[in-house]
Amino acid sequence: MNNRSLTPSQREMLLDVAAEAIEHQLTQQQPLPIRHTDYDVTLQVKRATFVTLHLQQQLRGCIGMLEAHQPLVNDVAQNARAAAFQDPRFAPVRALEARQLEIHISVLSPAEEMRFSSEQDLILQLRAGVDGLVLEEGDMHRGTFLPSVWQQLPSPEAFFKQLKQKARLPVDYWSETLKIYRYTTESFGGDQ
Repeated sequence: MNNRSLTPSQREMLLDVAAEAIEHQLTQQQPLPIRHTDYDVTLQVKRATFVTLHLQQQLRGCIGMLEAHQPLVNDVAQNARAAAFQDPRFAPVRALEARQLEIHISVLSPAEEMRFSSEQDLILQLRAGVDGLVLEEGDMHRGTFLPSVWQQLPSPEAFFKQLKQKARLPVDYWSETLKIYRYTTESFGGDQ
């Protein structure tokens, strides 16, 4: 990863912030106020994150940013709140559920554009279990899979085909204008 890894106490702090952001929204109906300068300097660096919520081992929400635009601690708070209350796939988290949520945080490295000559060349370059991918085709088609998705789609071919579907493209779609970006994550929380 291009950035320094987080210490166990920094990871714990971010998990606490995520839980507080969800609880604060439930009790106060507003975002948790975060002054990033109150936190360790590492948590003040601009980083992109995804927050994934599970309830009884089922996905309950996942929201994140692909590009860093705010301090890490703020990004985690914002994405935790959004995953709990704004993921369009799920109803907002209820108070009884909030205490049972497993919170998982993925801190992203900056994405790097991949170079490839064909779909097969791209697939050969993929690092199963390591790479997160962003697929872009024009302005209308964009999707990403975090590295954790490799657990459900362990073959590079299946991973890429499903990513195309997520970006609302046919599984057999290929174009010379297709852009693929690779990133890695530092992930923690949940049952890890």
